Amino acid sequence: MEIVSAIVQMLGGLAMFLYGIEVMGDGLKNSSGAALKRVLEKVTGNVVMGVLTGAMVTAVIQSSTATIVLAVALIGAGVLTLKQAVSIVLGANIGTTITAWITTLAFIESGDNWLLWLFDTDTLAPIALFIGIVLIMFIKTAKTKTIGDICIGFGILFVGLMNMTGAVKGFASNPVFMEMLAKFSDSPILGIFAGLVLTVIVQSSSATVAMLQSLSATGAMDFSGVYPIIMGINIGTCIVTAFYCFIGNSPKDSKRTGVVHVVFNTIGTVIFMIVMSVMQHYAVFGAAFWTQTVNSTVIATFQSLFNIITAIILLPFTNLLVKLSVLAVKDEPEKPHAHPELLTLTENLYISPAVALYEATKAVGAMGALAKKNFSLGFRQLISYNEQEAAQVDADEEYLDQFADLADRFLIGLSKNIESEADDRQLDMLMQSVPNFERIGDYATNFVEMAQKLRDSSMEFSEKAKQELTLIGDALNEILTITADAFSNDNNAAAKAVEPLEEVIDDMVMLLQDRHTKRLKKGECTVETGLIFMECLTYLERASDQCSSIAVKMLARDDAEILVDHHEYLRNIHAGNDATYTAEKNRRREQYIKPLQNIQ
Repeated sequence: MEIVSAIVQMLGGLAMFLYGIEVMGDGLKNSSGAALKRVLEKVTGNVVMGVLTGAMVTAVIQSSTATIVLAVALIGAGVLTLKQAVSIVLGANIGTTITAWITTLAFIESGDNWLLWLFDTDTLAPIALFIGIVLIMFIKTAKTKTIGDICIGFGILFVGLMNMTGAVKGFASNPVFMEMLAKFSDSPILGIFAGLVLTVIVQSSSATVAMLQSLSATGAMDFSGVYPIIMGINIGTCIVTAFYCFIGNSPKDSKRTGVVHVVFNTIGTVIFMIVMSVMQHYAVFGAAFWTQTVNSTVIATFQSLFNIITAIILLPFTNLLVKLSVLAVKDEPEKPHAHPELLTLTENLYISPAVALYEATKAVGAMGALAKKNFSLGFRQLISYNEQEAAQVDADEEYLDQFADLADRFLIGLSKNIESEADDRQLDMLMQSVPNFERIGDYATNFVEMAQKLRDSSMEFSEKAKQELTLIGDALNEILTITADAFSNDNNAAAKAVEPLEEVIDDMVMLLQDRHTKRLKKGECTVETGLIFMECLTYLERASDQCSSIAVKMLARDDAEILVDHHEYLRNIHAGNDATYTAEKNRRREQYIKPLQNIQ
């Protein structure tokens, strides 16, 4: 009964440890999300930089699996190449060892030293938990909540570790446990298998190493029995990662990254096993070295050395690992997507909300650029119909619709992972911009349908109407360009130039509607072409309204007054209360209204 109770206590401690890692990792990701994004953006073809990046990111988010899954997602987003991802994999294995060094704090014997007493987990864990709960429950700002999450996670992690350590103390007197440890010492292959299976079950190499460190507190584990288990843990974690790389409709390079991780850790284990077996056989460092009782520091040291040395050995063979992965996961002939930039959003990016938000912004920006291009191409069909171009408009509109559905699902899922107010405003802007860009794309197909109706009925606009449409079309092309570029470049200053032009476009539409009504009354054009002309003006005005909506939402991110009531903001500037706005509107009137009035 005593052994069952110890196992239950150990499992409870393991659960707390895993939860502590998750909470602490989430807090670290939220506090360093922007920096993490910048680091990943700057990864180059330099494999050494990739290794350092992988190690650093893993040390921050406390999970090599999370780092590699994020790298896989960024491959799909076109941010990383396979070679860059491979170098990050090499570094991730090094970065994950930081957790083992953190957990060694739990085994510090403070004695009468007050500094060591402060870092003893019996002291550190409750202090971290208390600070965390104060920051979360009483101060309640976004920044302190993030720091509080880190402290809470840190404290829970150590409470779980202390529970595991306390649970295994009685194992040293248990003959079954001692016999099992003896088998690991006698059979390194069994040790590797045990480490592998346990890591696959727990789904965390850090947690498995922490369990091993807790077991070492019994004083019954020797070095020859422990080092094979650590190598098995490293193989187990890459099997977990490979599962995430292959799950679903993953890109080929994502699957290849999983293959590289498995090959890398397997080769490292084989090399180390051969070297360690030879050294143990010839009693290198002395026979006592191999039979010494290990502690948490020895375990952390060996895990670090294993991963660092393996990375150094295999670093020159990065290109070979890439080629091997290409052989393992062969290319299949597939039809290239016309707009791959619209296929970059995957739920794997949720691992780092800051990176996910950045990639979503890029993807929606690409959507805006395509919508603008399609709108202009569709509008051109009214003046000069081209069957091939009309077909292209319809095809691209299909891509825009598909992306809008994908983006909506992605952004709704991402909203559950957003913590900061600034990120929440950015997400809100994205969620409202997607349908606006989609509608702009819809108008392109409306223009094509009108152009086909004119062609099928052998009708066409008068020369005067064509001149008017060309001029207002130029104004629409400019406002769409300003909007799409401002969005893609995250440029609020450029976004402010949208509304003056939008107001001028409204004036142009009113002028043209009035003028065309008079032409209809005089019989200068047919009713059918007149109705199409009026419908066209409606879509042009709506498109400029969509641009205004996007620009105002961009400005609202950094302006609380606009965020609270954007209608009041628009009323104020339309009333002439902003000199810069009025000057820009007058410039646009000179550019577009005057030439329009000159068309007789």
